Amino acid sequence: MGGEFITWQLVCVATIMLVLYLEYGVQAKPQVPCYFIFGDSLVDNGNNNALASLAKANYMPYGIDFPGGPTGRFSNGNTTVDVIAQLLGFNDYIPPYATTRGRGILRGVNYASAAAGIREETGYQLGARISMNGQLRNFNNTVSQVVRLLGNKRSATNYLRKCIYSVGMGGNDYLNNYFMPQNYPTSRLYTPQQYADVLIRQYSQQLKTLYKYGARKIALIGVGQIGCSPNALAQNSRDGKSCVQRMNTANQLFNDRLKSLVDDFNKNLSPAKFIYINAYGIFQDFLDNPSTFGFKVTNIACCGVGRNNGQITCLPLQNPCLNRKEYLYWDAFHPTEAANLLVGRRSYTAKSPKDAYPFDIRRLAQL
Repeated sequence: MGGEFITWQLVCVATIMLVLYLEYGVQAKPQVPCYFIFGDSLVDNGNNNALASLAKANYMPYGIDFPGGPTGRFSNGNTTVDVIAQLLGFNDYIPPYATTRGRGILRGVNYASAAAGIREETGYQLGARISMNGQLRNFNNTVSQVVRLLGNKRSATNYLRKCIYSVGMGGNDYLNNYFMPQNYPTSRLYTPQQYADVLIRQYSQQLKTLYKYGARKIALIGVGQIGCSPNALAQNSRDGKSCVQRMNTANQLFNDRLKSLVDDFNKNLSPAKFIYINAYGIFQDFLDNPSTFGFKVTNIACCGVGRNNGQITCLPLQNPCLNRKEYLYWDAFHPTEAANLLVGRRSYTAKSPKDAYPFDIRRLAQL
């Protein structure tokens, strides 16, 4: 009798575990119906592959740790938005606009393009790229397709308002514009304060266009510490370790204005909800306490050429470092998968109140 009771208990426990697994495991639905991504090389996943551009990463050793190898991602593995998509409950990667067709658009699209900026001319020295304005045009095309797939504009509007939108622009407007005086006049035309104002005014209009096209849950990703990248250290740091403060100060001016823009939009673009992700502050944590996060090398790229491996990005078939999880940077500009995992997780669930304002992506998805 006792043995039968224990057996019955085990059967009950097993049944409950199976139900929980089916409900919350492989059968679980994403927290939002779709995820749309706008940005630059930090999150590009193949949109530049077919462009006449020097800004490409569809060759080894890029993707050396990614399932299937090189895809166009500027990392050894996952990017931050890959991590966020997984945490949102998507069981596959959000596909690039360049190759997405049919009903696949209903779960989201990645429009990001390496070398792209808020300003139209940004990154032109690298060849073709899809600026923020171009990405918005592509999204508008997607919206038209969603209307056709769902049958009418009202259904499409109700669907798109539930989705998460992440937008991370501005880094190239500094790296491949303002701090490249041999190619661009902006540093002679504007002080850093004036340039931040100019960028935010244009960005504000672009984000209002995104709102007009139906976006309501929007995460704005701040610019990271561009003055601490291996490229900045290689070119402008005496010891190859000290961050280039004039570059960081300039993009902090932009970030401060971007955070204020979140308040403005939340007040004046109801019922939309905007949040700000503090990528700059998260990276500061990595630099201040690298060992806490498993990093041993924060100033030298895992893959590259020249001083700090930061003069240029990875060469085709180049042998990268073996201990990639111990490096903060993968190449001259882009983080390793190890860093992207941490940034993505803290964007989704803030470790500190400073990580996200006024709240994180997890909370945004619940609204």
